[in-house]
Amino acid sequence: MNIKKVNIAIIGQGYVGLPLAIEFGKKYPTLGFDINANRIDDLKKGIDHTNEATTEQIRSANQLTFSSNINDIKKCNVYIVTVPTPVDEFKTPDLSPLRAASKMLGEILKKGDTVIYESTVYPGCTEEVCVPILEKSSDLVFNTDFFCGYSPERIVPGDKVNTLTTIKKVTSGSTPEIANFVDELYSSIITAGTFKAASMKVAEASKAIENAQRDVNISFINELALIFDRVGVDTQDVLDAAGTKWNFLKYKPGLVGGHCISVDPYYLAYKAESLGYHPEVILSGRRVNDNMSNFVANKMIKMLIKAGKQIMGSKILILGITFKENCPDIRNSKIADVYNELKEFGSNVDIYDYEADPKKVNQEYGIKLIDEIKEKYDGILLAVSHKKFSMINIESLKKDSKSIVYDLKGFLPRNIVDSRL
Repeated sequence: MNIKKVNIAIIGQGYVGLPLAIEFGKKYPTLGFDINANRIDDLKKGIDHTNEATTEQIRSANQLTFSSNINDIKKCNVYIVTVPTPVDEFKTPDLSPLRAASKMLGEILKKGDTVIYESTVYPGCTEEVCVPILEKSSDLVFNTDFFCGYSPERIVPGDKVNTLTTIKKVTSGSTPEIANFVDELYSSIITAGTFKAASMKVAEASKAIENAQRDVNISFINELALIFDRVGVDTQDVLDAAGTKWNFLKYKPGLVGGHCISVDPYYLAYKAESLGYHPEVILSGRRVNDNMSNFVANKMIKMLIKAGKQIMGSKILILGITFKENCPDIRNSKIADVYNELKEFGSNVDIYDYEADPKKVNQEYGIKLIDEIKEKYDGILLAVSHKKFSMINIESLKKDSKSIVYDLKGFLPRNIVDSRL
C-alpha cells in the first residue's frame, strides 16, 4: 500500500484513540470512530472530557472528522483498533470489545485493506483471535486479500510531557512488506522514531512485559511497606536513604490501578497458563498489589483507634479517587476498594475529587462524590496527589486534635501527617 493513498479510521476515541486520530488527521484523511454517539458529538464540538486534548489540538487536525456511523468508515483502507482490553471479575482477559470491533470491521473489509491493532493483548492474540473473526466476517483471506499490523499503545493518561509523538513506537506487520508499511506510516507522525519488531507476537509481548515489569517492581516496594509498617519505620525515609546509591530503582509504594499496570500482567499470565506454565513472580506481584487496598483501610482504622476515636460512625475524608494524579481517569481505581472497606467498619466516608466526573464515579462504583468539603473529619486520607490538593488547609478539616492524617503519596508537608504509606 502506498502511504500517500491511505484513508485512516481510528476505532475507539478514548485516551489512546483520540491523540492518535489528531496526529494522523494532520497528515492524512482520518476518521475518528466510536460507538458512543455522545462522545462523538462532544468531539465534533472540540470537547474532550478525558482532558487528553484541547479544543485547539482537535481542530488543528484539518483532515480529521468524527462519526459513530459504521457506514462512514467503509471508504477507509487502514483501520487502527484502540478499543479497551480489560479483565473480568475472575482476572481473565475480557476480549469482548476486541472481538466486537473485529467483527464490525470484517463486515466492511475490502481487498487490500490493512487492520492495525493497538489494544494491549497477550502474545499471539491478533493472529489467534482477531484474524479468524476478520476472515469469517469478510470472506476474505488473511495475508492474501487483507493484512494486519500490531503497534502497542504507550500513551500515559495525564502526562503532558511524554506524549504520543515523543514516545518511540513499536511497530509490526503480518508480512515483511506490511511491517515496512506500518512502520513507515507511524514514522510519519512519531518524532521520537519507531522500532520495527521481528513479528506481531514480539510486539504484543513487548507491551505486556512493559507493564508487568513495573507491576512487579512496585509490588516489591509495597511488600517493603508492609514490612516496615511492622518494624515501625517510615518507608519513604528508608527509600530516601537507599536511593542515594546510583543503581537503586526509585519506585514508591502505592495503590496500583488504572487500565494498564493492574491489568496487563493478567494477560501475560493467561497466555503462560494456557501453555502449561504457571508464572510465580508475575502473579505474586499482583497478589501483593491487589491486597494493598485492604492494608490501607486497616491501617487507617488502626490509626483512628490508637488516637482514641470511635470507629462506628466516625467521619473519614478521602482526597482523590482517580487512579493517578492530575487526570480524570477512574478505571480500576483501588481507592474505591479502600472506600468500601472503610464503610464495612461502620465509618461514614466522603470522597472529594475535582478531577473525576461524579456521574462516571457513581455509575462505575456506586459512590457519590462530594462537590465541596463542608464538614470536619476524624480521619483524612490523601489518596491522590492532585496539584490543587496542595492548596487545601488540611488542619482546618480536622474535627479535633485527635483527628489523624494518612498520606499515601508522600505529598503533604511531613509535619501535618501522622503516617505515610
